[in-house]
Amino acid sequence: MRIDLNADVGESYGAWSLGEDEALIPLVTSVSIACGAHAGDPDVIARTVAIAARHGVAVGAHPGYPDRAGFGRRAMAMTPGEIERSVVVQVGAVWAAAQAAGVPLRHVKTHGALYNRAARDEDAALAIARAVASIDPGLWLFGLAGSVQVEAGRSVGLQVVEEAFVDRAYEADGSLRSRTLDGSVLDEPAAAAAQALAIVRGSVTAIDGSVVPVRADTICVHGDLPGAAARARAVREGLEAAGVELVAPSG
Repeated sequence: MRIDLNADVGESYGAWSLGEDEALIPLVTSVSIACGAHAGDPDVIARTVAIAARHGVAVGAHPGYPDRAGFGRRAMAMTPGEIERSVVVQVGAVWAAAQAAGVPLRHVKTHGALYNRAARDEDAALAIARAVASIDPGLWLFGLAGSVQVEAGRSVGLQVVEEAFVDRAYEADGSLRSRTLDGSVLDEPAAAAAQALAIVRGSVTAIDGSVVPVRADTICVHGDLPGAAARARAVREGLEAAGVELVAPSG
């Protein structure tokens, strides 16, 4: 068994600090770095790329809605064309920082409300897929496992990476439980580790107790949640103890 362990990082901005990137990044195999729209700035992007490069962690871009005040977690009425152009420009920022650091940009994964929209909205999903393909058709596109985003990526010829989450609760239909509802986040490292191992084995237990089949190529630890490094460490140690190889997507 093998799987990628990824984290969303680089989400500080100016004097505002968020996350535990220095401790978290060495524990994962790939990172998605905020592009300056929902979070991040040039200094944070460059610094985060450098940390990933130092630890041999694959670098990806993490574009979202341009909504700093809402941290990209509020829906915005952007047209597919606006989404496509925004994603191109955002990914370009992390691509340039990676080039300057001498490391390749490996993947793109959208953030927050844009990620959730693309999981079910074909027009938004295709706009994101087209944007990624226009930058580099060799980039991997991350999307929620079994979602419309995965199908859209394949339809434009991209290699896709199906994603599941170790620190988020699931609904019975396979969607992520809304953060506005109780029980949406798995805080305890042991719970995250148990969910990670279940995902690798092909399922996740939903909030109502039902078992939902999941086929994932990568599992995510959210870098903005308190205790992210402890959860990532528990997940990594649990998977390795079970004989699971942790490796970034390649091919």
